[in-house]
Amino acid sequence: MSETLARWNALPVADAENEILACCGSRAWARGMALRRPLADEAALLGASDEIWRGLSEADWMEAFRSHPRIGESRPEQPVHARSAAWSALEQSNVTAEGDRIKIALAEGNREYERRFGRIFIVCATGKSGGDILDILRRRLQNDEGAELREAAEQQRQITQIRLKRWLAG
Repeated sequence: MSETLARWNALPVADAENEILACCGSRAWARGMALRRPLADEAALLGASDEIWRGLSEADWMEAFRSHPRIGESRPEQPVHARSAAWSALEQSNVTAEGDRIKIALAEGNREYERRFGRIFIVCATGKSGGDILDILRRRLQNDEGAELREAAEQQRQITQIRLKRWLAG
């Protein structure tokens, strides 16, 4: 068991919730994770995360979505944990390095997405260029509401998995 996981397993519930919240942004998810302890290893942590995430309400998913900045921006809709903000910057590092043409197109796409779906565009940006993300955004604008909500939730699940692994690594 990693030192991080052993320490987290021993924390009071409220402290455990607050610490892991940066990995997802949903308080219901963080509480569920804290109540699932003790977790033996990374596999148990990731499995619990997926199970809890899939069992959350749409409102809980939206809370997690609001904890992210728009793609190409640095500030989320709601205040977040400093660790989450740092991870977002890292995850979007390929996007922020893009030229103005891509940044402008992403900003326009973000606005169109928000008009269409009423929330920010969520994508697991790790390892993707701005052009890749723009292509994904344009494709997802063709989704109906239900399909897009499921896709956004899956992207958030992937982001959470990456962040949990970073968190464990310290």
